Amino acid sequence: MMSDHYVKVKVQLEQMKSFGKEDAEKNEEEEEEEGVDAEKQTSMSSPPPALVSPDPPSITTADRDASNTSITCKHRGGKSRGGKNSSGKHNITDLALHGSGKKSNRLGGHERTLHIRGTGKILQGKSENNGNYVTIHPSKNIQETCREDVFKHARKRRPVTVDTAKAKTSLEALKLSIKQLKWKEFPLGRRAPCDIYWHGVSFHDNENIASGQVNKFPGMIEMLRKINMSRAVRTMQELFPDEYDFYPRSWILPEEYQQFATQIRMVKENDATVNPTFIVKPDSGSQGDGIYLIRDPSDLKLMGGSQAKQSVVQEYIHKPLLIDKLKFDIRLYVLLKSMEPLEIYIAKEGLTRFCTEPYQEPSQKNLSHVFMHLTNYSLNVHSCNFVHSDSQSTGSKRTLSSVLYRLAAKGVDIKKVWSDIIALVIKTIIAVVPELRVYYQADIPPGKPGPTCFQILGFDILLMKNLKPVLLEVNSNPSMRIEHEQEVAPGVFEYVPSPVDEEVKVGVIRDTLRLMDPFSRKSSISQPKAGGFEHREEIPMEAETQEKSPDDGALPSLCLKQVYPKYTKQFNHLRLVERIAALFIRFLGVKGNMRLGPTAFRTFIRTCKLSNSNFTMASVDILYIDITRRWSGAMP
Repeated sequence: MMSDHYVKVKVQLEQMKSFGKEDAEKNEEEEEEEGVDAEKQTSMSSPPPALVSPDPPSITTADRDASNTSITCKHRGGKSRGGKNSSGKHNITDLALHGSGKKSNRLGGHERTLHIRGTGKILQGKSENNGNYVTIHPSKNIQETCREDVFKHARKRRPVTVDTAKAKTSLEALKLSIKQLKWKEFPLGRRAPCDIYWHGVSFHDNENIASGQVNKFPGMIEMLRKINMSRAVRTMQELFPDEYDFYPRSWILPEEYQQFATQIRMVKENDATVNPTFIVKPDSGSQGDGIYLIRDPSDLKLMGGSQAKQSVVQEYIHKPLLIDKLKFDIRLYVLLKSMEPLEIYIAKEGLTRFCTEPYQEPSQKNLSHVFMHLTNYSLNVHSCNFVHSDSQSTGSKRTLSSVLYRLAAKGVDIKKVWSDIIALVIKTIIAVVPELRVYYQADIPPGKPGPTCFQILGFDILLMKNLKPVLLEVNSNPSMRIEHEQEVAPGVFEYVPSPVDEEVKVGVIRDTLRLMDPFSRKSSISQPKAGGFEHREEIPMEAETQEKSPDDGALPSLCLKQVYPKYTKQFNHLRLVERIAALFIRFLGVKGNMRLGPTAFRTFIRTCKLSNSNFTMASVDILYIDITRRWSGAMP
């Protein structure tokens, strides 16, 4: 009796699926039309939440008062009847089986219900099985059929739309990534909102975005300029000196010129044999432009035209790690996926950029040898010794993995190197996030329509001879070109494909898009495991195995590894300044303005309940005037 009933249930399931396919196809055709509302498209194309569960589906009898999002089937004497919904159509596209598994009796006859999630139809019938509710588990074939049907529907979803009108130099790598994902590109933009907007420089490349996602954070360019970056890290060095010893000692010019000159003079007076070297970097410079080395404060070029040059001067790293007698640095790509909550991913593959002249410790004679001391690709590419190579392990630009493999062959503990690099990245982002949050809220206040943001950052890291990583700088707009300049005739350059760049950069962009997929069913945050890493415990290098969603098809596993919040326990104590920024935002109510005017200052005093009979609002106004005068006098 049980087996006969089981066979009939199986037959009925097959019939229900075949009835639902026609409606599913019709729905898909309607959704493909350009004018369909975006929210409707998202809700119709996303598979039901039940499909996320790894548990095998089961057909379970349950109470008649089940949710209206389930199908209920009744069977009388082993026979089954199909019912229709109010429209008279069978609408069984998303097939997921579930139930409570409870047993109960009813007066006036015993009923068994079959719940099939994702529809609003109820099929009813009476049971002859002693009035008890029964749980029936379908065979493996039915399970597989259900899953195939679900995956087929998922693949039919409308493609993610990407506006690439402002992509600029990253366009070629972006086009390849979109093509691999089978998404839809809009190179000239479009009137209807896109899911993702890819900007080339700034969040403000396009001012008229009210929804979707933008690949830039407001304020990121400002925060990662040399001076602001140095200020942010210096604040953390004062609070956590042992944690932030990876950033060279720095001075901000011209305002700290006297302090710099005095400190260097005292060092030389204490030990005449000490003759340190310093590297000077323009505040808003890029691609090595304007960088030079000095050995004495008097060598500084403080003036640019009629104005003082805003710059940062840093201690030069005398003993870098060398390969083939050449100095090199690491370009590592880091995805800031979200700022609230904080989510950080690091690319498992990066680039190494080599100098083109054998390294010698700096001396007065070789300070001007940029091809020896500066690792910037945009400088060294003009050297006659620059080697373009199609190999990932030779030439003047190589993959990071090829360099690490070579170091491992010499007995270097690569796990420890990776651990230190991951810690450096997390600590650096923690240092810049507090002020970045203020910028973000000034542009996109809570409750105001606006997009969410993510951003790929370029970390430039130098390994010292003792394998300690040192942060050189962070780029808000790292180059995503997948071709390089090559001199084809004297003074004539053209762009030719670069296999090394393509290997690294296309993977980074493609997998960033996969992580930002608005239709992704996976939880974006993996919670730290219980008993996570204690403070100062080494971070393992091995990447976790990545599950592929049904839409990934033949795509490789993600090349981006989550490092935060995965290692929250190890670094959470460093987020002190971020908590202060949250209080700042809470009490000042930043709304489209980064400046604190007299009215806002009064509001701040009232909100914090600082005024009383001894501290009147007139005193508050006087205090504000005094503060602004002092601040104006402190500015260069």
